[in-house]
Amino acid sequence: MSRAAVVVNPTKHSDLPKFRTEICQAMSDHGWDEPLWLETTVDDPGEGQAREAAAAQVDLVVASGGDGTITACAAGLAGSAIPLAVLPAGTGNLLARNLGLPLELGDALVVGLTGADRKLDVGTANGRPFLVMAGLGLDAKMLDSTSELLKGRLGSAAYAVSALRHLRDGPVRVRLRTDGGPPLRRRASGIIVGNVGGLQGGVPLLPDAEPDDGLLDLLVLTARGWTGWLALMAHVLLRRSARGNVARRTFRELRIDLDRPQLWQVDGEVMGRTRQLVVTVQPGRLLVRVPRAV
Repeated sequence: MSRAAVVVNPTKHSDLPKFRTEICQAMSDHGWDEPLWLETTVDDPGEGQAREAAAAQVDLVVASGGDGTITACAAGLAGSAIPLAVLPAGTGNLLARNLGLPLELGDALVVGLTGADRKLDVGTANGRPFLVMAGLGLDAKMLDSTSELLKGRLGSAAYAVSALRHLRDGPVRVRLRTDGGPPLRRRASGIIVGNVGGLQGGVPLLPDAEPDDGLLDLLVLTARGWTGWLALMAHVLLRRSARGNVARRTFRELRIDLDRPQLWQVDGEVMGRTRQLVVTVQPGRLLVRVPRAV
């Protein structure tokens, strides 16, 4: 019989015993053996558990949590032949949304146990892997100031509320170089690198991003004040430049140098402050279980 490992973030489930029972029953119904059960911790949000699962030679790793949990598990499985199934249990669930994965537990389990495997690229930012997006500036500040309490009350709208606090922050001077080409110098309020391009609500922040094209997509935003941000976001949604306030690139390797330290994040996890970010892509590095083509 096939056997899976379940890596679960216990903080994302109000009734963990019930969740475990549902998982085990679904696997039994589909002819799978009793799963290896591994819970994440504050010190290890999923990478070590995924490596333990790989060492146990399971046929599948099922990750249940937010994008941070999924990315940590991906770090432990990247380069292996073991596919990763996603059971979304976070606020954003951006990887699941961009891949068209079900958000409901029962449907997500069916895809995990019966779906097809798709090779995805894995990005790295200063050595930290990501599957969705990495960023500097506004998005990292927004994540840093969004509390778990606020997310519990407002859901994904909590991020928008937090972003409002930083719309008056001044831009920083940056120097960007993609694939060894000539440098791009500008002032930036936010820099986003995406392996996928959609945000909650279907907002196409990076509409050309594909998770398996061997490239990452770069978006550089510059704005001042409320009026500037409103105009900028309108231009972003219309996929055009706003008098030099938007820059887009695709690349395999990117180096960003800043005039002063800025918060940065990968897949929703704030990493701290840095004055330099080096981003690369590893094509086809991860197997992810997705719905079978009809």
